[in-house]
Amino acid sequence: MPIAPAEVTPEPASPEEQPGPQTEPKPRSQGPKRWRVWVIVAILLVALGLVLTFAFHSRAPLSTKQVPITYQNPVDVLRLKGTTEAVQARAILAPLLAGQQIGTLTIIHLTPAGTKVKQGDLLVEFDRQAQMRDFIDKQADYQKLVDQIAGEQAKEMAARAKDETELKAAEDSLRKAELEIQKAEIVSRIDAEKNQENLEEAKATYDQLRETFDLKRKAAQAAIRILEIQRDRTRQTMEHAQANSDKMQIRSPLDGVVVLNTIWKQGTMGEVQEGDQVRPGVPFLQVVNPVTMQVRVHANQQDFPALQIGQTAKVRLDAYPEMVLQGKVDQISPIGEGGDFSSRLRTFIVIVAIQGNDPKLMPDLSAAVDVDTANRNALSGSARPGSGPL
Repeated sequence: MPIAPAEVTPEPASPEEQPGPQTEPKPRSQGPKRWRVWVIVAILLVALGLVLTFAFHSRAPLSTKQVPITYQNPVDVLRLKGTTEAVQARAILAPLLAGQQIGTLTIIHLTPAGTKVKQGDLLVEFDRQAQMRDFIDKQADYQKLVDQIAGEQAKEMAARAKDETELKAAEDSLRKAELEIQKAEIVSRIDAEKNQENLEEAKATYDQLRETFDLKRKAAQAAIRILEIQRDRTRQTMEHAQANSDKMQIRSPLDGVVVLNTIWKQGTMGEVQEGDQVRPGVPFLQVVNPVTMQVRVHANQQDFPALQIGQTAKVRLDAYPEMVLQGKVDQISPIGEGGDFSSRLRTFIVIVAIQGNDPKLMPDLSAAVDVDTANRNALSGSARPGSGPL
């Protein structure tokens, strides 16, 4: 009989050979990962320490260098900011017309900005057709009234001569009647009564003519006076129209340079030009004398005690950094102005006179002024800060 093969029991496979997910190796892999994290954290801490140490060592020498400059060796120069302006300048306003309500004036001729002008030169001309038309109309009315007054005076002279003739005739009749009345003793009673009636009639006529003569003269003079008043009013209106027409041409009041102001026109800010309309009374232009210029600066209450009249200064224009002008503190305001943010903070106006001139030096330029405060105590006979009038 055949022998059946013996049953062989398989041995259990090792954990490495067993199929399926392995859960046992995890504890072995967590160890290296934790070690790497700690190494990275340590490196970061060391790097942060090095950065902090470098920052501390780099800032310490900088602070030690600033102390002598700020507190031990102060620089005797005080810098102030301001704007340039002309000592001699005249603002040009759009004319205000007498007796007329005009909204705007149209510019038909304008001298360009930067042009050198002399006293009496034409700066700007406005459209004056309305003023010339008004002047011509009033001139015609004035001449009409003058002719009317002359006619009334001629009529009055003729009427006066006529009335004087009638009055003279009445006076002669009265004198004749008085002579006839003296014949009462040699004439009949009827003739005497007629002479008496003629005397009374002549006297009444003379008295009436004498009274009406004065009344006619007063009436004629009143009528002529009314015409004269109308004539004078028309003449004043005509002169106003002529003056308004002359105001439409503005001439330079002094020798200088034309500077155009920035104004609000037609919804935008800008300089005027030919064809623009300007409201009466608006300062749209100015004539400045660039020979003498100055800088108006504002000094705060901390810098104010270091200023004194007569101190030298250097003026630098922001528009022209390479230009350096010499100056001197000329005026100092004795009263400070309140600040915008606090009433306790005060600013003082200081005027620095510029010595010399330059074609580039114009008004309304921002400037930096370096005032030399080193010789503040060496100035003899100068006023204290704040004593200079403005």
